[in-house]
Amino acid sequence: MFSYKHYVYEVYKEKSFSKAASNLYISQPSLSARIIKIEDEFGMPIFDRSTSPLRLTEFGKVYIKAIEDVYAIEKGVEDFISDINMLRTGELSVGASNVFAAYALPPIISEFKNKYPDVKIKLIEGNTETLESLLSMNKIDMVIDNNAYDMGIYDKTLYSEENILLAVPKIFKECESVREYALDYECIRTKKYKSGECPSVPLSVFKAVPFVMLTPNNDTRIRGDKMCKEAGFRPDTVLEVHQQATAYMIATTNMGATFISDSVVEKMPAYENMSYYKLGSSASEREVYFYFKKHKYKTRVMLEFMDFISKNGQEEQDFFAKC
Repeated sequence: MFSYKHYVYEVYKEKSFSKAASNLYISQPSLSARIIKIEDEFGMPIFDRSTSPLRLTEFGKVYIKAIEDVYAIEKGVEDFISDINMLRTGELSVGASNVFAAYALPPIISEFKNKYPDVKIKLIEGNTETLESLLSMNKIDMVIDNNAYDMGIYDKTLYSEENILLAVPKIFKECESVREYALDYECIRTKKYKSGECPSVPLSVFKAVPFVMLTPNNDTRIRGDKMCKEAGFRPDTVLEVHQQATAYMIATTNMGATFISDSVVEKMPAYENMSYYKLGSSASEREVYFYFKKHKYKTRVMLEFMDFISKNGQEEQDFFAKC
């Protein structure tokens, strides 16, 4: 119906077959033949050829209006695609634990919004169980987490690497016996503790110290239990909580030791009453990923945000490596 609409519209604009043919770089007979073919399809003329300049018939007026409507729709679709490609529109929902939601993501989201102010971003906070459930039901686009997800269901992209440290209140006498192993806050922040110059503490020294642990099945809890087992003891767990930041804050009240990732320590305030220790087990090393469902359509915003956050994580690691 609108296969040759641009030919018809050019004749309408110029009010002349010869001028329209010249603009379209085709011969006038060829242009006239195409217009006649369209008119034959509808069984009525578009142009009144008895007038000079050409005028539209009653049907022609309706047809030209329809062409203009089609042009408007096409322009709307083109503008939408352009907006999507240029990120002048779009939405993104990101799930994260309270540590990432409170400390890691806000500056990244702020920077992303500065670059793409028209993109709407929703940040959902929760524990791993809640976040994975939301992701599985397509209620959020992606999740940033240091826990392992089912790779039969999800794909992942690396955000950063992190290490689990041991944080112990200095009131426990064990800290005095391993004073030479203690890490200062700056050493953790700049990642210098990862060098071979910083020895790993013998974890067995703290076997009599009470522990604030995360709940079972949490990745940090699993790794903490494994490291304690490797050191030959079972931790005396005085309290279980759901989030690393919560465990850390409770530990700072001198309740007990806790396993905590370096990324949490460096994002939170330094506490003078706490001692931090590097752990030698391979279980202390892990990676942080953002997860998304397999086969899920990745919007332009999702792709750009994943690229943005990956670069951010790499730049941060490169910065600290140079410190």
